[in-house]
Amino acid sequence: QVQLVESGGGLVQAGGSLRLSCAASRRTFSNYAMGWFRQAPGKEREFVAGISWSGGNTHYADSVKGRFTISRDNAKNTVYLQMNSLKPEDTAVYYCAADRDVIAPMRWGDYDYWGQGTQVTVSS
Repeated sequence: QVQLVESGGGLVQAGGSLRLSCAASRRTFSNYAMGWFRQAPGKEREFVAGISWSGGNTHYADSVKGRFTISRDNAKNTVYLQMNSLKPEDTAVYYCAADRDVIAPMRWGDYDYWGQGTQVTVSS
């Protein structure tokens, strides 16, 4: 069992930055690929970014490429999402997820564990 707790969400103006964190409870955190997803009201949950268990492989949704950066610190059992140049369309609840695999999947149904989510609101 892995418990995930997100933090760092909030209200920011367009063009601003936020850094989300996701702390995992399990000491074998490094055995899990990690992903960030988001869900806006009335929309389906969508993939944002993923990182392999070593941190050596990352991939992003086209909508966030060049603006968001995913990283992880296995010594701290934490994965991060640095979000720059935020846009109003980035407004959503952001979730982190863990999958016992090498590469992070892009489908939310492939993940084994989820956090409770953190709200990100970008004002125009």
